Amino acid sequence: MKALVLAAGLGTRLGPLTRHVPKPMLPLGGKPLLEHIIELLRQHGITDIALNLHHRPDAILHHFGSGEAWGVRLRYSFEASLLGSAGTALRQLTWVYPDPFMVYYGDVYSDINLTELIEQHRSSRAVATIAVHQVDDPTRRGIVEFDNDGRARRFIEKPAADQVFSNTNTKVQRVRPCWANSGIYVLQPEVLRYVSDIPSDFGLDIFPRLLEAGQRIQVYPVHSTVIDIGTPENYQRAQQLFPEPVTQPHLTRLNRVEITTATA
Repeated sequence: MKALVLAAGLGTRLGPLTRHVPKPMLPLGGKPLLEHIIELLRQHGITDIALNLHHRPDAILHHFGSGEAWGVRLRYSFEASLLGSAGTALRQLTWVYPDPFMVYYGDVYSDINLTELIEQHRSSRAVATIAVHQVDDPTRRGIVEFDNDGRARRFIEKPAADQVFSNTNTKVQRVRPCWANSGIYVLQPEVLRYVSDIPSDFGLDIFPRLLEAGQRIQVYPVHSTVIDIGTPENYQRAQQLFPEPVTQPHLTRLNRVEITTATA
């Protein structure tokens, strides 16, 4: 399986922290968040990885190069203007086709079991499987309602307070929590047929269209760590997971780097 890691965001909510560095390059435990993500993907057998770039792209290119030092193969797609998560994936269609592929948001730290996520996707025969996790403030993420079989029934991206709903699934827990989109998906390539314009976002545009069309979206509840570091508070939470910085220097490998240019 191949993976697309979304690394192009501006990170404006983090203020000066991302003025000179892209958000996925913020350090956790002595190395960038993006390095944690790439290592997690490799641990679960995913070694072909594409990254989209926009803000301060050289920081990522110079650190990772071809990916050889991490045991992966990296390719890069520079976006002069942001295409949105689904627009970015559409640009990679010929690269991933015809197999399912993973999308991983580059501002998410997690120790999710990606192997289980992939296995559930394959066994469910869904067009999309979304990792979901419980949240205290559902207005900051896309929230998902799903049935006892784990099939998504409703999806609202960053709802207003009066739009928030609790989940009806009783097999996962006795309480009725809000489950949010974790920014980690496994998708069939045909999902990208529902991208009708660019920029286009999975949570805001594509997942609701899939539900309207009667397509099956499966959820994978995550009970381990999932932190979106996009706010100062969440970044601080993630830093607290690494009380002792661990420095793991790698040689920068700039040979055999594949870069494509994407424009809106």
